[in-house]
Amino acid sequence: MEIQPKKEPATSLIYGRNAVLEAVRSGREIDRLLVAHGVTGGSVSAIIAKCVARGILVKEVSPQKLDEYCEGANHQGVAVFFAAQEYSTVEAILQTAQDRGEDPFILICDEIEDPHNLGALIRTAEACGVHGIIIPKRRSASLNATVAKAASGALEYMKVARVTNLVQTIEQLQKQGVWVYGADMDGQNYTDTDFSGPCALVIGNEGHGIGTLVAKKCDGIVSLPMHGKINSLNASVAGGILLYEILRSRNNRE
Repeated sequence: MEIQPKKEPATSLIYGRNAVLEAVRSGREIDRLLVAHGVTGGSVSAIIAKCVARGILVKEVSPQKLDEYCEGANHQGVAVFFAAQEYSTVEAILQTAQDRGEDPFILICDEIEDPHNLGALIRTAEACGVHGIIIPKRRSASLNATVAKAASGALEYMKVARVTNLVQTIEQLQKQGVWVYGADMDGQNYTDTDFSGPCALVIGNEGHGIGTLVAKKCDGIVSLPMHGKINSLNASVAGGILLYEILRSRNNRE
């Protein structure tokens, strides 16, 4: 079943062509541009072009959906959501580990769609000493107000990079000596895995788990033993257990 995004607070939203164009020009950290289906030409084309040039996600939505986001206001076919926190880069995450004199410890969220799950993972990752989190640009919750609230302040201290291609990013990390482990029910027991070196953990989508191509790129697949009648855990719960296991392995090595 497709997870429907929850409505975000209007305080993170600007709508109307002139207001949106100036927001894009200002250089503010914009999460994504929403364009009503069928709206083209004029200033809308200019807005889209500037967003593409800045690497801002452009998403086409139905006029009804945009009406809902803007609570019936005259949006003129366009609106932008601002990010609750500035996005970082993979390079900056690796640099943070180097500056601390530590092996990289990274969380990769493969299409986590529920903002509450992403926020909870950010909160746990910060508590575990994770150097940064990587999310995809598409089919993922982004750094909106709901994520910030669920993270309970942790977003202020956590670098989050948003990338176009997770597979290529994993390859980039592996070239830097980072071992990448995916969480999946068909993997080996997580307690039999040595997480003590440079490490990245991949947590998959709430419904279908880790993508096939992402899983193939992982150096190993780990799982949590399930002894009850259900066969999976909430993404943020599973992620929390595994993040603390990685932290334990790192502490034991020291």
